[in-house]
Amino acid sequence: MEKPEGISDDPEFCSMIDRLRDEIENTEGSVPAAFGELARITDPEELHGLLTAPGQPLWTREIAAYRLGTAGDPRAFEALVLLLNHRDPERCVTAAHALVRLGDPRTARAAAALATNELRAAYALLPVRLLADLRAPESVPALVAVLERRLVAGDPHWRVGLACVEGLGALGDPLARDVLEAALPHPRLGRAAERSLTLLGGPAV
Repeated sequence: MEKPEGISDDPEFCSMIDRLRDEIENTEGSVPAAFGELARITDPEELHGLLTAPGQPLWTREIAAYRLGTAGDPRAFEALVLLLNHRDPERCVTAAHALVRLGDPRTARAAAALATNELRAAYALLPVRLLADLRAPESVPALVAVLERRLVAGDPHWRVGLACVEGLGALGDPLARDVLEAALPHPRLGRAAERSLTLLGGPAV
């Protein structure tokens, strides 16, 4: 698909457009003309109207929210947070990218709420990674809380735990030392915990 005008410098947008086009083809058999037209819209008011209009397909809302979010329009915030909690990881990646670009002060609090919601633990990977990227005051406490839960024997969400370990190492906050040391014996997290402790300074216990 030809790249929509004005987004050649945004590979994440191009990737989203390709993904959505494939989704539409797989489910509906053909891509409506409105899809290509929407991909070229940049007017914030028109995008906001599409985002909030009733009965719009998910792909319309996702494109509109992404465009608004990366342009710094706070009206995209709620839609992007909902997409961040979607069951489709690729959709979560796109939403996280837009939320970082949006720079809304509410983002870290929302990401922390999603990451620490144990009922949605299977979908916490992208909120966890977003918290590490944001480096907000909420980041370390939320990642510590999530990692503590992932250290329970038999927990199936070890990839979320690994993202916490890596994020805490990147953040470099000494408050993470105790939980990282607790992760050392974990068969899937131990090596990453050792690396993260090295980033915090001082030897791993």
